[in-house]
Amino acid sequence: MIDAPPTVFPEIEKTIKNLDTSTISEGRKEVLMPLIDFIRSKVSENQEIRINFICTHNSRRSHLSQVWAQTMAHYFTIKNVFCYSGGTEATALFPMIAKTLQNSGFKINQISKNENPVYSIKYADNEHPIIGFSKKLDDDFNPKSGFAAIMTCDSANEACPFVPGAEKRIAITFEDPKAFDNTPQQAEKYKERSLQIATELSYVFSQINN
Repeated sequence: MIDAPPTVFPEIEKTIKNLDTSTISEGRKEVLMPLIDFIRSKVSENQEIRINFICTHNSRRSHLSQVWAQTMAHYFTIKNVFCYSGGTEATALFPMIAKTLQNSGFKINQISKNENPVYSIKYADNEHPIIGFSKKLDDDFNPKSGFAAIMTCDSANEACPFVPGAEKRIAITFEDPKAFDNTPQQAEKYKERSLQIATELSYVFSQINN
């Protein structure tokens, strides 16, 4: 008897199945196409796929992107995908990001409590957790060559016209939910941004074997 392929936690699977990729505009699909092409080219050559999501502070959008990309790669059984995140400066993973991911079904464990805490973020029982903490894009935790640098915010996109070691540099920017911090809309807007990123990365990884 062949075991069923390992999948993500049930609550995450439910979240993914409720995403509607038909809401992605044609213009946005064009923005996502260079990342699809990068992944496809690596898959066709049987090479490891390394993707570093970069934002100014590595505190919100870059973490959401890293976590959802790693999860979608597993969900769509795209092998040898390694996702990272970094910033032009290091701050801290914003706590609302951890809470938003937890609300989508991720198992979050804070494994250090300092000014830049470290989180273990699990999406499946038998997979390595994603280690979430704020770091500069060239931190030793991140790859040094052969990766796609995905610029997730306009300021990092403008500040880093060149990313050392990147094989490809792609701008896929998202609006910052930080604008709603300390407002009644905060939780709703963080969820909205998380689900937008999840939807777009679901589309990206669903296209790889098509």
